[in-house]
Amino acid sequence: MPLILLLKKLSRLSGAVWLALPLAAQPAPATAELCATTTDGKLVAANPVAAIHAHLCGFHFYSGNLSRSVRAEHYCSHLNADFTQCIIYDSDQPDARLIGVEYIISETLFNQLPAEEKPLWHSHRYEVVSGLLTAPELSAAAAGALLQKLASTYGKTWQLWQVDRGDALPLGLPKLMMGFTADGQANPAQVAARDREQHIDAAAVKAQRAEYGPRPVAAGADAWQQGRAFQISDDLLKQFHASP
Repeated sequence: MPLILLLKKLSRLSGAVWLALPLAAQPAPATAELCATTTDGKLVAANPVAAIHAHLCGFHFYSGNLSRSVRAEHYCSHLNADFTQCIIYDSDQPDARLIGVEYIISETLFNQLPAEEKPLWHSHRYEVVSGLLTAPELSAAAAGALLQKLASTYGKTWQLWQVDRGDALPLGLPKLMMGFTADGQANPAQVAARDREQHIDAAAVKAQRAEYGPRPVAAGADAWQQGRAFQISDDLLKQFHASP
C-alpha cells in the first residue's frame, strides 16, 4: 500500500486527527474550517498547514561531524505516494522553534536522481529498525505499519537554526544533515531523554522492528560513510563580504 494511502487509512481508523502541532493552545477549529470541498464533494486540506498529518521524532547530525547531533520533531504532509515534505521543530511543545526542513522520497525516485545529487540524501533504514525514529501519536501497531514503509525512503534535510550551539536566532548558512546508520553513532544521552519522555523501551522496539528484514541501502546515499561529506561552510559569508 502506498505511504499516502496508509496514512489516510490510519487517520480514518483513529476517528480524529492524530497529529498535534507545536502551536499555542487555542480552540480546535471545526473540520470545515480546515478543509475545502472539491467539485465531487470530497473534503481536502484548505492550506499547507492543514495538510500536515504525520508526526515523526528522530535525530540528525551535521554532515561531516558525527558528534554534533540534534533532536528533530518532524511534522509532515504527503504530496503523493513517492514524496513527503516535513517542517522540523526542536521540540513538540507550543514554544518549539522551527529549525529545518526535510524532503522524503521513495527509493524509486532516489534511484532516478543524478549522481551528483545523491550524496545530499540519507537513508532511513537504520533509523527505523534501530528505534531511533518514532511516531509518537500512533499506537505501536499503527506506528509499525507507517515506519516499515519509511524504512525504504531517503531524506534530504537542511538545518536552518543551529539551536545546539545556543544561537538565539537562525544565523549563518543552511547546514546539510544526515541520519545515523549504525549502533554507537547516536548520542546516548539524547536518545535516552527522548525515550523517557515517550515511555519507550528501546530494546523492545528494536527487537520488534527486526522483523522488517534486511534491505540494502541504495548506492549513492549516506555518502559521508565513504568520506564524501558535503557541507556548506559559513566561510562563504566571509568571502562574500571580503569580495569587492
